[in-house]
Amino acid sequence: MKKYYRYIAVVLAAGVLSCEPELETPVDEIGTYSNGEADFSSYVALGNSLTSGYADGALYITGQENSYPNIMAQQFALTQETNEFTIPYMSDNTGGLLFGGNVIAENRYVLAVGANGEPGPARYTGSQPTTEVLNTLDGPFSNMGVAGAKSYHLVAEGYGNPEGVPTGMANPYFARFATSGSTTVIADAMMMNPSFFSLWIGNNDVLGYATSGGTGEDQTNNTDPSTYGTNDITDPNVFASVYSGLVETLTSTATGGVLVNIPDVTSVPYFTTVPNNALVLDAETAANLTGFFQAVSQVFTGVLMQQGVPQEQAMALASQYALTFSEGPNRFVISVEPSDMNPLGFRQMTEEELLLLTIDQGALAQGYGSVRLTPEVMQVLGVLQSGGQPTEEQVNTLFGAVAGIEDADVLDAEEIENIKNATAAYNQAISAIADANGLAMLDANSLLTNIAQNGYSFDAGTVTSTFASGGAFSLDGIHLTPRGYAIVANELIKEINTTYNSTVPGVNIGNYPTITLNNEVN
Repeated sequence: MKKYYRYIAVVLAAGVLSCEPELETPVDEIGTYSNGEADFSSYVALGNSLTSGYADGALYITGQENSYPNIMAQQFALTQETNEFTIPYMSDNTGGLLFGGNVIAENRYVLAVGANGEPGPARYTGSQPTTEVLNTLDGPFSNMGVAGAKSYHLVAEGYGNPEGVPTGMANPYFARFATSGSTTVIADAMMMNPSFFSLWIGNNDVLGYATSGGTGEDQTNNTDPSTYGTNDITDPNVFASVYSGLVETLTSTATGGVLVNIPDVTSVPYFTTVPNNALVLDAETAANLTGFFQAVSQVFTGVLMQQGVPQEQAMALASQYALTFSEGPNRFVISVEPSDMNPLGFRQMTEEELLLLTIDQGALAQGYGSVRLTPEVMQVLGVLQSGGQPTEEQVNTLFGAVAGIEDADVLDAEEIENIKNATAAYNQAISAIADANGLAMLDANSLLTNIAQNGYSFDAGTVTSTFASGGAFSLDGIHLTPRGYAIVANELIKEINTTYNSTVPGVNIGNYPTITLNNEVN
């Protein structure tokens, strides 16, 4: 399927920065910097894919090396003697996973030129994945970031049991390095006897709902996560309870730590790259579409009146389908659940609603998101224009020509509100738990929103959230690039220094690359 990556062509035409000229690096000598009141000797990072270094739609070695915990661990080591920061490395830079020799996760994205000559993300094809889930590693590890984990997964027994991977009851990434089939992520983390920790969990508690176009359920007020689907929003009370328990466990050995709150996932390139007003029309096509929808409104008025609905009421209900279009950009039409207020089940998008990055460009070019004007539809329009009365079959043909974008490809206003409400509740809990425990906290929500709105300036330029060319986000439109993770590491270090009176140095983010520009990754 051709994915809708046309919108990155212009911004990539001038080239994409991968790595800036090297700047001066901090003095790499213990004693130059201070750990203050923090003890970094045994640092453990707990979280999900963002903690593991996941990028470009996969987990791979260089991504893990450039994860924000690994960057921080290197800087912590400049302030005091520290244990080795261990990582459950993948087997290659291809990404992807094997289970019993069968591919269960795809390779990473690289930037490639498509058949149309335009640049866009494509799955790496240079080699097959070599990371076999069943070739387990000897854990535990310092980086306990588990791709795909939700908050409650970190306390779920059996989440790393290989036997549960084929049925979706266990996580293949954790199954590679869990110390036993019955252990939990938090239990393995505590085996490292952390003196200091970072915790960034909760993104996936709303992200699956968002990336599915809101096809999951908002489970607010359902406090039994065992009944949740993969794409459901976690109840805020469940999240707060689990999160509080995680922090209580971690602080039983750690004398300090830093929490990270949840970004507004709808502000990342996965949801902001394809404009919802990308239905660009010339004057003739705009007039034809306006005429089509006027015909739909007219015919539906007649249908309602035949069903006994009074004329005035019928006209008022049908008037919502008399959509108008103009020359230039127009908003797409989306499908909605038919109701008494919207019996035909479609409407035009509103300004705040979002299209997913993965929407099919080929389908949009063929009328997806507006109307598919087939010869049969044109015949019905001809009957109407001549003053004729369409048959029931022709009426159905007319209504069926409306090709609204399906729910899985769009986030509507109600779904966005569900995401924002849950995110706000999660973040309120995280802030309260940080305050109650005297922990540092990074407001990643504000950080990534600011990058999206204003960019993030550094000595060699500015990082933005523009898809592919901005430098902050990788080619999956959700996870960060090494440069993006370096920004997170620096901002975490600032919060740690403020809270613990330490002087941990930041890194030069220009020394960290952005996206991979070719098909040579290994």
